[in-house]
Amino acid sequence: MTDQQRHRFERGTDGPKVIVAGIDGSESSMRAAAYAAGLARRQGAMLALVYVQPVMSAGVALGAPVADTTGEVAEGLVSEIRESTERLKDIWNVRWEFHTFHGDPYNGLVTAADELKADAVVVGASESAGHRFVGSVAVRLVKAGRWPVTVVP
Repeated sequence: MTDQQRHRFERGTDGPKVIVAGIDGSESSMRAAAYAAGLARRQGAMLALVYVQPVMSAGVALGAPVADTTGEVAEGLVSEIRESTERLKDIWNVRWEFHTFHGDPYNGLVTAADELKADAVVVGASESAGHRFVGSVAVRLVKAGRWPVTVVP
């Protein structure tokens, strides 16, 4: 192998084709989405932003319209993402899609990653104290060992 062959720069598409980023409106999930957007831009990958709508919660027992509330959250997230995309369209061009799935966050992200044929998953670090009992979504995704998982603080 010559020196020229050894030091030759390769432009390829060896990186991820689809990056799934879990978002729920929390600060850490929005940082994860921003990180995933940068990664998708650099890799030329599709960014799949995924919001998992909970199907059961304490609100159901109290008669709160949970489906309406989670639908509003999804609409708000899409609106916020579109505004950010529009603001940055002359600087960055990232191909993205927004998906909603129903269920608990872990199973919803697993379903999303499987259905979208994700090459990587990016999530925010848990901001909930409850993860000490059930385990954080990020830790459970890492333990599943099915995709590279990046946890953004």
